[in-house]
Amino acid sequence: MKTSFNKFIYIGFILFGIYELVYKHSAGDAATYMGIALAFDPFDQAQPWKERPTWQKAVLIIHLAIVAGLFGYMIGNSQSEIRKGIMDGWQGK
Repeated sequence: MKTSFNKFIYIGFILFGIYELVYKHSAGDAATYMGIALAFDPFDQAQPWKERPTWQKAVLIIHLAIVAGLFGYMIGNSQSEIRKGIMDGWQGK
């Protein structure tokens, strides 16, 4: 089996994301790095989504859920203008 260079890039961005989350406590940077990692599909890109094994689909969907959770955590815990804008829009101001 030929190893794709995308696997190494994918793993590198995952490790950067974990480093940002664990050591620097930056959920925003961790979400960014892990989100970029999704662009580098570590599996066979020639294989259509419907033909992929269930475990590969599960890995990518769980990864996407983690990125979405980190993004939500970043928005929910920040006191930035983004949160204020979302809350104002939600309340119809």
